[in-house]
Amino acid sequence: MDEQGPDSASATESAIEIPEPAPLTSHGPARIISMVNQKGGVGKTTSTVSLGAALAGYGRRVLLVDFDPQGALSVALGINAYELTRTVYDVLTDPNCPIRDAIIATEVEGLDLLPSNIDLSAAEVQLVSEVGREHALARALAPIIADYDVVLIDCQPSLGLLTVNALTASEGVIIPMETEYFALRGVALLKDTIDKVISRLNPGLRIIGVLATMYDPRTLHSREVLQTVRGAFGDAVFTTVINRTVKFPDAAVAGEPITSFAPSSEGAVAYRQLAREVLAR
Repeated sequence: MDEQGPDSASATESAIEIPEPAPLTSHGPARIISMVNQKGGVGKTTSTVSLGAALAGYGRRVLLVDFDPQGALSVALGINAYELTRTVYDVLTDPNCPIRDAIIATEVEGLDLLPSNIDLSAAEVQLVSEVGREHALARALAPIIADYDVVLIDCQPSLGLLTVNALTASEGVIIPMETEYFALRGVALLKDTIDKVISRLNPGLRIIGVLATMYDPRTLHSREVLQTVRGAFGDAVFTTVINRTVKFPDAAVAGEPITSFAPSSEGAVAYRQLAREVLAR
């Protein structure tokens, strides 16, 4: 294993100071952001819950949307979605289920969740025959836009109809990407899907940033991949880099965001910096 070199990055790079956001005097309308990568295991759910909690810590009202049938986001917040009577699936498919009936408050002040479970996998099939099927999530979210400052959508690891729905409903995309060479290969396909959604369904959509995750500054491999990502995406890459740490799986097991589970940890500090970056973009 290589020692950390001069070109390595840490979770909080001191070269750039990102100011704390100004407090809000009112809330809404929400900025809707999708967390997307068709490759699994890149820290997407961890980034969604951690960024959401960090934004709530800065006084923002945040709604997390679990848009993955695996329900990992719900589990990460200590919620057993299989015991719930209403989830995002019901909101999408049942006109008699208003979204506010499915939203639940979390243990984090200012952070709410629209949960999911395996039922959502059936929604993709049901939506195929619907008119305006790509806009189903946007229609579902419309009644609560004024209630929140940020809506973060945790997408499933695929580029199917559910992910297209999330992109169509959003104004921004964050791409969490593991600092590993194979992770680079799928980004071109993801970028192509985003471009198609922009041209055909949502011209206001833009990439807010690429987030390097699971970074190990001790290895030459991680450092080279990060350098390649920054060369390819330039300023679109967030200054914040998320280092690999055991604190994240520990927090998930505890059903808490890293910001409350280990508030002074490197991971919590990194996601608070990411929150500042997102609000500044």
